[in-house]
Amino acid sequence: MALKSTIYKATLALADMDRPLYADHSLTLALHPSETEERLMVRLLAFALQAGAGDSADNLQFTRGLSDSDEPALWQRDLDGRLRHWIEIGQTDERRLAKACGRADRVTLYAYGNSVPIWWAALQGKITRLRNLHIWQLPAAQTQELATLAARSMQLQVTVQDGHVWVGNAHTSVELSPQRLWPTE
Repeated sequence: MALKSTIYKATLALADMDRPLYADHSLTLALHPSETEERLMVRLLAFALQAGAGDSADNLQFTRGLSDSDEPALWQRDLDGRLRHWIEIGQTDERRLAKACGRADRVTLYAYGNSVPIWWAALQGKITRLRNLHIWQLPAAQTQELATLAARSMQLQVTVQDGHVWVGNAHTSVELSPQRLWPTE
């Protein structure tokens, strides 16, 4: 018998001073049986960092992700169906990134985990031609701490200012410092 996904509900109060954007989002996320709560929370963080005002033109959506190898963790489509933004989570190989860059106007990858420096050293020279690719590293200790906020029903406040992100609930807060890996500027 196949294991079923676990459903998580999240209410995000987003205050992004870097963009300036203030919005509330009610989200339903499915935790795949092979997925960790750390990955689930990184997906939620990616949503917060890429979401717009929440209007119909924004259209940022969670996909089937791990259940479908042809889909990213999140994507944004135009109202006519054109793929505007492909958002990956984890340590993806260059073939998948190249395929995503060919399909979408913009590709963003949030890499996390202790092995990111090793993965990045192997990948860095292979992606130079991918002009619409953006890669961010989320420090492992910070994403592990973020995972402690996971609950089946979450009310989270997300604040972004000067490149730093604070995610918190009524009891605790976690600070994250995403680091740009690509493109280098």
